[in-house]
Amino acid sequence: MERQYEAAEFLDIKRENQQLKQQVLELQETLQSFYEAYSELIKKTQENAERIALFSRYIQYLQANCANLKYEILDPACSPGTYFYPKFRSNEETLRLIVEEKKSLARFGDGEFAIAFSTPRQKFQRLDDKLAERIWEVLNADVPDSLLIAVAGQYGSLERFNDQAAQGIRLYMTEETRRQHEQIIPLSRVYSDAYITRPYVIYKDMFTDAPRKRFEALKQIWRDKRIIVVEGAQTRLGVGNDLLKQARDVKRIIAPPTSSFDRYDEIYKECLDRGDSADLFLLAIGPSAGVLAYDLALHSCQAVDVGHVDLEYEWFLAGKGTRVSVPYKYNNELTGGDKVQEIHDPVYDSQIIASFI
Repeated sequence: MERQYEAAEFLDIKRENQQLKQQVLELQETLQSFYEAYSELIKKTQENAERIALFSRYIQYLQANCANLKYEILDPACSPGTYFYPKFRSNEETLRLIVEEKKSLARFGDGEFAIAFSTPRQKFQRLDDKLAERIWEVLNADVPDSLLIAVAGQYGSLERFNDQAAQGIRLYMTEETRRQHEQIIPLSRVYSDAYITRPYVIYKDMFTDAPRKRFEALKQIWRDKRIIVVEGAQTRLGVGNDLLKQARDVKRIIAPPTSSFDRYDEIYKECLDRGDSADLFLLAIGPSAGVLAYDLALHSCQAVDVGHVDLEYEWFLAGKGTRVSVPYKYNNELTGGDKVQEIHDPVYDSQIIASFI
């Protein structure tokens, strides 16, 4: 039988329920206050973490600036023998030697040095002991007179570079890095500047007419020449722009998009087999290019390592003074640049004479 509540008892239960309801409401308000305070604490913690990270980067920049300052001030070595300064010929002289005397160019930069010292740095070429040995070999070899060796001209003054590029160089050129370079770069040689194929995005004068003039000077290398472009898949050098327009004929040997050294022997043999049909090889296959330029020069084939010149040209044409995405070209310097759109270009397809992908 159901219990029958007395009126007074019912009123007591109702009052208790109201009290419980009020307590629940007060508890909810308290919890909301705690939540808001917690959220504010998290926000402040994040802001403080961001400030700490920014401050840490600032300290890192200051340390890099201070460490590199003596090299920038002393350039070109007021006190010979005190600091490590490779000797450089001018870009104008390098271009004259390539165009008029048909010399080859092998370029070695931070990516090649990282491989040489087994330091993970680039995603488009895995560490490879054989490639490291070859880089050491070329940089220390009695190279043929027909070959110019290039390293980046970043050991002294950085006056020509914009702030972003100069800061990147300072962060890279630590005392440890300089010691490594001193081990692998003989001071007895006169070098070309590896930045010769980067005419735009790193310079202060990017918004003047100077980059256009530098690109026009580079174009003289392949003007009226039968060229074979040896490039990574999706590099597509000269596709969609007029960079190679002045060449007489363009053929292409396609290497893997990454770690091209895995197929090096096949690529090298293909180049030798095609040597008689070309006046010039343009090489854009990452850290393997300098070694290939050396090997081809030994067989009297002119080869020029042009590196990122096509992307630089695309950035120059965009005119924004910075690196921009080129959806149908591989770009290791931008996040997501390895996600490349396919293209259907009958001219480009007709130029491919061999593929190793």
